[in-house]
Amino acid sequence: MTTSIASPAAAPTAAVPQIAAVIDTSRVADLIHQLLAELGEDPTREGLTGTPDRVAAWLNTFLSSDGAATATCFTESQLGEQLVIVGGMSVWSLCEHHMLPMNLQVSAGYVPNGEVVGLSKFGRAAQHFAGRLQVQERFTRQVAEYLGGVIGHGDVAVAVRGVHLCMSMRGVRMEEARTTTLHSGGRFGTDPVLSQQFLALTTGLWGAP
Repeated sequence: MTTSIASPAAAPTAAVPQIAAVIDTSRVADLIHQLLAELGEDPTREGLTGTPDRVAAWLNTFLSSDGAATATCFTESQLGEQLVIVGGMSVWSLCEHHMLPMNLQVSAGYVPNGEVVGLSKFGRAAQHFAGRLQVQERFTRQVAEYLGGVIGHGDVAVAVRGVHLCMSMRGVRMEEARTTTLHSGGRFGTDPVLSQQFLALTTGLWGAP
């Protein structure tokens, strides 16, 4: 397991994540057709005739994810010092180094201050930032910074546990390898009790390797 820990250098912003540009599926299909030929396949044979179009359509859907959507916040003045963790979020992304899939298990925690965030928005944010060529470290930071902008302060922590096919099916081919990244902001970076609570609950959600 590889663990990296990062803290934001600046205050969170509520900037809306950028949406990927429109993909020319016809051009992509043509390139896939050429790739199959270069790999020694016959793109016109039975079984492959529709493959370029299918791959292009999938890439268009996967890499043109919707925006993270405007987060809904609900006023709740009597919260006390609660820790809210949303876990069990599983998203797929593509490693930008080898264009192979990676599965990311995401847990996000924050300390509400007068209002709570609609729970579905955590999953939408994770899906949005996963729907592009990525690295896990950047993905973790992007989700944390976006959530910080939504709640209006930096008391946010995001932990991600990834399975990378670029490590499982190529190179060293270690199928059991897992990569863990942690972005701790605000009180999560300065309060050891809060940090330990988040990590204990998050690792409990992940279970055994």
